[in-house]
Amino acid sequence: MSKVKKKERSIGTQFKEDVIFEKIIGFTGWTFLLVLLIFLGIWLIFDYFIDFINFEMGAQAFSFILFMGTNSGLCFGLVAIIKNNRDQKKKYFLDWLFGEFLLSIFAIFSIAAYQW
Repeated sequence: MSKVKKKERSIGTQFKEDVIFEKIIGFTGWTFLLVLLIFLGIWLIFDYFIDFINFEMGAQAFSFILFMGTNSGLCFGLVAIIKNNRDQKKKYFLDWLFGEFLLSIFAIFSIAAYQW
């Protein structure tokens, strides 16, 4: 096989891996959004319409809503950035992981301080 065909094959494989990576991150974003919508839907049905259970907006519920919504937005943002700059995906992915870590730590400590 010539060198040109080998190079084309490796580029095609890399492109497929990029698309799969983007789909995984996009699926994660949709999963966060779906969980948030299910939680808010159950809240709306049981609290407002049926008046069966009284949910109160406590620190745990507020942090769950904020965490799920923010993570969903960050996942969709990462997919949009990686689609435009596939050559720098590793840098963006590491920045995204670091941002998610900081956001999670900040959320945990702020809720702990609020509860205390």
